[in-house]
Amino acid sequence: MGSSRGQFDPRREATSGESEDELRTRALNRLKAKKALAGHVVLYVAVNLMLVVIWWVTGAGFFWPAFPLLGWGIGLAYNAWEVMSPQPGPDAIRAEMDRLRNRQN
Repeated sequence: MGSSRGQFDPRREATSGESEDELRTRALNRLKAKKALAGHVVLYVAVNLMLVVIWWVTGAGFFWPAFPLLGWGIGLAYNAWEVMSPQPGPDAIRAEMDRLRNRQN
């Protein structure tokens, strides 16, 4: 969910010059991202539960479902971080801009 130059980032802080349409678009994009994350969590739980049941029914030897649980879990954690992490406020953005300006001089 990172932003590229010229793209509209729904996670960035609102500015005083932001129009109602831009704010609405950002709000809709955040709601879609949260809904997609919820779907990702449900799918993760359902598929991995099925894998654990298969493991158990087939004799419960080596716990091989640990591999998809951990691998997919890392991806899910990254997805959750991207969707739910707080974004920097206007003061933090200004401070970073100042640091970048000073680095160029």
